[in-house]
Amino acid sequence: MFEPCVQIKEFMKNYPGHWWIAGGWAIDLHRGEEIREHGDIGVAVLRDEQHLLRSLLKDWKVQYIKEGSGINWREGVWLNTPVHEIHSTNHSGEHIEFLLNERKREHWHFRRDSNIKFPLSHMNLCSEQGIPYLNPEIVLLYKAKHSSEKDNQDFHFIFPHLNERQKEWLKQSLMHHQPNHIWLEKLLF
Repeated sequence: MFEPCVQIKEFMKNYPGHWWIAGGWAIDLHRGEEIREHGDIGVAVLRDEQHLLRSLLKDWKVQYIKEGSGINWREGVWLNTPVHEIHSTNHSGEHIEFLLNERKREHWHFRRDSNIKFPLSHMNLCSEQGIPYLNPEIVLLYKAKHSSEKDNQDFHFIFPHLNERQKEWLKQSLMHHQPNHIWLEKLLF
């Protein structure tokens, strides 16, 4: 169970920066079971620690996505906003997507609205296998932008497993960023 996440944990074991499994895998890790197929795996890292990531990927083919196109990420090139997506492939064809996240002092900041923040000290969730994953309320905030069927499934699957603080943070964040989002119907009651 969670084999791709276990492989990421092994790969990242010597990474000195912050990192978390993101997306649908984070939802599954929070619940403790795989609920659906995942096409890929994403790893959230902090933008201000990207030099650590570039060093880790020195033997990989690495591209960042800018305006829909992949551009080779050369050593020494600093990735500023709005670039946040990095695709990496090793010589065996294994692929990992990295997602740059914003930090200001001791808070994570939502890249789509920097007024939405979350204390880094509360971003320490780990699965039973010791795999760090992004807080599900943060994952859901990202998924809310273009809620596909799988995103709605993730929301309804994880909702009963969120504590009141998590639900309140997601509710407040959606009210601020997407005040007409359908998930608010459930979060408001």
